[in-house]
Amino acid sequence: MNRRSFLKTATGAALGAVGFPYFVRPSALGKAGTVVASERITVGFIGTGGHGIAMNLRTFLGQPDAQAVAVCDVDPVNLKKAQDEVNEKYENTDCMTTQDFREILARPDIDAVMISTPDHWHVPISIAAIEAGKDVECEKPTLTIDEGRRLVEAVNRYGRVFQWSTEDRAVDVYHRMCELVRNGRIGKVHTIKVELPAGPGSPGHPDPMPIPEGFDYDMWLGPAPWAPYTKDRCHWNFRWISDYSGGMLTDWGAHLLDGAQWGNDTEHTGPVEVEGKGVYWTKGLYDTAKAFHLEYTYADGVKLIVDSGNPSLRFEGSDGWVGNRGWRAPLQASSPAILKSVIGPEETHLYTCPGGEQRNFLDCVKSRQACYFPPEIGQRCFTIAHIGNIAMTLGQKLRWDPDNERFVGNAEANRMLKRAARSPWRLR
Repeated sequence: MNRRSFLKTATGAALGAVGFPYFVRPSALGKAGTVVASERITVGFIGTGGHGIAMNLRTFLGQPDAQAVAVCDVDPVNLKKAQDEVNEKYENTDCMTTQDFREILARPDIDAVMISTPDHWHVPISIAAIEAGKDVECEKPTLTIDEGRRLVEAVNRYGRVFQWSTEDRAVDVYHRMCELVRNGRIGKVHTIKVELPAGPGSPGHPDPMPIPEGFDYDMWLGPAPWAPYTKDRCHWNFRWISDYSGGMLTDWGAHLLDGAQWGNDTEHTGPVEVEGKGVYWTKGLYDTAKAFHLEYTYADGVKLIVDSGNPSLRFEGSDGWVGNRGWRAPLQASSPAILKSVIGPEETHLYTCPGGEQRNFLDCVKSRQACYFPPEIGQRCFTIAHIGNIAMTLGQKLRWDPDNERFVGNAEANRMLKRAARSPWRLR
C-alpha cells in the first residue's frame, strides 16, 4: 500500500466496522500543527553515522511535511541508533531497518532518500535511487569527475530532484559575501583565497583487524578495491584514503570552493590551469595530502589560491576586499561602506533557503524546481578539488578544459578522471 492510499483505505475500514470504536491520530488528519499523512514526503535514510543522524536525520525529523520510514547502515550500532530516534519521534516501532540500501530503493511507498555514506558510495547509490524513481539528497562530494558527470546525466534523463547536501548557501555570512561580490562592491575580482583544514594528525594503522560483529564490511567497501579491515579505514577516517575520498581538499573544499565559485559567478564552468604541491605521510594507511598549496587560473585571469589552514574565504578586487577568517566567522571588508552596502531590488539576489538544505530539498520535491546546490553546480565545484589532487599527485602544472572536462595534452592526467569499480557495483 502506498502512502496516498492509506487514508482512503483506513476510511473504508472505519465505515465497515459499524459499532466498533475507530481512533485516528490527530497527526494523521493534519491537526495540531502537523501535515496530513497523504501530503508528507516519505524519506529513507542510507548511511546513519555521526553526521547522518546528528544533522540529516534529525533535521528531517523536525520537518512537519517529512516522514522518516526506513534507515540503512552497514554498521548495526549506527543502524540501531537511527531506528531508535525515528521510533521515539513517532512513538511507534514502525521504522524499517536494513543493511542493504537496495531494500529501501525497492519500496514504492518511499518518495525520497537521504544518502550520508562515505564518498565512494555517493554516486552509485544516487544513480540507483534516481533509476528507482526517488528524489535524492546526498552528502558531498563525488569520488571522480567522470562519475559526477554520469550523475548529472542521470538526473537530467529521469527528471528527478537532486540536492548536494551543503549548508553554506543557507549560511548568511557566505550568502551576503557572495552577493556583495556579484554586485560589484569590491570592483573587478582578481584573486580569491580559500583556506581549508589540514589533514590527519597521524598516518593511520594499516594492520588488519577482526571485523566487528554484524558489520557488513564487504558492503562498506562496495565499488572500492578490496582491502583488509582496520578501524582506521572506516567511519570518519575514510576521508584520508584516496580509494574512498580526496582528503580535506574534497571534504571541506566542497563547502568553501563552492563559495568561491558562487561569488565569482563561475558555477557552470571552472579554472583552466592548476598547479600545486602537497605534503603526504611517507608511511601508514593514509595517502591523501595532509597539507597543500594550490593555485588555479580562470580564463579571465582570476586567481584562486587554496591553502591548508583555518577555514576561510576571501575575495579581492580592484576596489577592495571582503571575506571572513574562520568557519562562519563574521564578515570583514576593506571598508565599512562595503559591509553596510544595501543590495537593491534590481540587483543580483542569489538563490538561498534560510531553512537549510533539507528544507530547500523538500520544497523542491513539491515544486519540482531545481535545488540551491544541484548536480551541475556541485560537479563544477568538486572538479576543482579533483583536478587539484591530480596536479599534486603528478607534480605537474596542468591545463584544464572545463567545457569538455578533460586535461589538455596530458593522457596520464586524463586516465585519472575515472576509476575501475568492483563487481557488481560498476556504473552502467
